Amino acid sequence: MKRSMYMIISVFALSLTMLGAVWAAESKEEQSLQKEAAAIHTTAGNTQGEKVVIQRLEKDFNVSNDRIQGLRDQKLGYGEIAIVLSLSQKMPGGITDANIQQVMTMRQGPPTMGWGEIAKKLGTKLGPAISQVKNVNKEISREMKYEAKGDKEHMEKHQEQHEEMHKESMGHEGMGGGQGASHGKDK
Repeated sequence: MKRSMYMIISVFALSLTMLGAVWAAESKEEQSLQKEAAAIHTTAGNTQGEKVVIQRLEKDFNVSNDRIQGLRDQKLGYGEIAIVLSLSQKMPGGITDANIQQVMTMRQGPPTMGWGEIAKKLGTKLGPAISQVKNVNKEISREMKYEAKGDKEHMEKHQEQHEEMHKESMGHEGMGGGQGASHGKDK
C-alpha cells in the first residue's frame, strides 16, 4: 500500500512539474508575441509610423483599412490587431468577420484567455503567429528606415533643385529675364 501511494504521489509530482514547464514555455512565447506587438504599436505612435503600419497590415493580411479601423474601434493596438489577424488567418475560411469575432470573444472573455490558450483552442500553435507578427514588425522597421532615408533624400534633392533654380534665375535676371528669350525661340 505504501508503495502504490508513493507511486501515485510521484506521478502527480512529475505531472505538475511537466505542466509547469509547459506553462512557462507558453508564457515565454506570449511574452515574445507581446514584445513584437508592443513594438508595432509604438511605431504607429507617430503619424508617419501609423501610415506605414496600416499599409503593412493591409498588405500582409490582405485586409482593408476599414477592417483595421473596426478592430481599432474595439480598443485594440496595432500589434494586437496583427495577432488577431494572424490567428484568424489560420482558421478555416481565413480572415472573416466570424473568425475575428471568435478570436476577440476568447480574448476579451469572460473568461479572458491568453494568446497561447486561444491558439490552442483554435487547434494551432502560437509559434507561427509569433513568426508572422515578428516579420510584420521587421518589415515595418525596414519601411520606416526607407521612409526616413527617402525623406532625407527628398529634402536634399528639393534643396538642390531650389538652389539650381535660384542660380538660374540670378543668371537670367542679368540677361533681361530668360523667359522672354526662350519664348522667342519657340516662335
